[in-house]
Amino acid sequence: MIYFSEIQGRKVATEDQVVIGRLEDIIFHASESPSITKIVVRGILKEKLIIPVSYLRKLNGTIIVGKDYIMSSLEENELFLVKNLLDKQIIDLKGSKIVRVNDVAIQDKGRLYIAGVDIGLLGILRGLRLEKTIIKFLSRLGIKLTSQFLSWADIQPLELVHGAVKLRKKEDKLKTIRPEDLADYLEKTNTTNAEKFLKILDEKKVADVIGNLNLNFRAVLFRHYQPDKAVRLLERIDPDEVVDILLTLPSRKRNVIISKFTDEKRKKYEYLLNYSTTQIGNLLTSEYLVVSPNNTTREVMGKIKQETSEFSAFHTIYVINDKRQLVGVFNLHELLLQELDTPVYKFMIQNVIVAHLTSPAEIVLSKMIKYKLAALPITDKNKNIIGIVAISDVIPIFSKKFQS
Repeated sequence: MIYFSEIQGRKVATEDQVVIGRLEDIIFHASESPSITKIVVRGILKEKLIIPVSYLRKLNGTIIVGKDYIMSSLEENELFLVKNLLDKQIIDLKGSKIVRVNDVAIQDKGRLYIAGVDIGLLGILRGLRLEKTIIKFLSRLGIKLTSQFLSWADIQPLELVHGAVKLRKKEDKLKTIRPEDLADYLEKTNTTNAEKFLKILDEKKVADVIGNLNLNFRAVLFRHYQPDKAVRLLERIDPDEVVDILLTLPSRKRNVIISKFTDEKRKKYEYLLNYSTTQIGNLLTSEYLVVSPNNTTREVMGKIKQETSEFSAFHTIYVINDKRQLVGVFNLHELLLQELDTPVYKFMIQNVIVAHLTSPAEIVLSKMIKYKLAALPITDKNKNIIGIVAISDVIPIFSKKFQS
């Protein structure tokens, strides 16, 4: 068995010893028996060469290909190992959890196949070329590292690019995976792949997963669903979330869906939708702190001292990526429990509760009460923070209604 990290970056030459570049990636057929079909070579002029494995003569040491090799391209049901599998999240069907691929094992059975993946520390060390050094060091301390290997039959790759990678009669294993973990997993792929994945789950599980997806992702899914299916799923989703989803749909489809609810629910949703204006926009404040996922606890504390001294209230820190998108959140208590050099991404909460400018004040307040939040971030369709709304600013709206 050969691990991909052991051959990635190796020289590739022809049979007559002409070096053509270095191994960059491998292409495999996405199926129950994932055979390797091509190798990807980064040429000496930085060009990408895709060569069928039929021209591969030697994989150990310097990689050798036939001197009469011809170029090829990616075909249907083929995936790149690095782009679509390595360092990506997968579902461990055997252990019923989300894990990350640290290395990929290749087996020679007359033809080259992907045997499985390494999800453990050894896979990381192997990729860093530190495996032997660390193993030798730990052995002196009486510590033995073992590989955490998953066979191909026990995993579900994230990138179902061509729809060819299927679960192999182990759908029941997914019932034990938390819906929020599955949602986080699906948000890293595209909606086409997510739809294919959700089709194999029962509707209760689908509703639980959808309830944990971000609003933009949910909106795309529900635009594709037939009204009857949309209603069945919405019936299983928290009512506070239903209005937000309905607001993202075209008015014609939204009206069709609403008409299919029971009279009681239809009247409730119509009432809330009628009050979905920019009322929340008048309550926004810019008194909030954002940090990067790579900021350390020490750096965050420094930003708190520098940027929040004039805030009237401060409880929560929001995490944004390079595109200014909201990707995480944590509070002061969680921050103080960390070591000073711990990066934010290691302890932030990724499933952020948000509202939108079109969200009715009733929905905003109910979310705050339900999740015990002192403030709620308001985001746009691109997941960018527009501002935050404090519960102390929302409550007076209802106080006035009750007084009148």
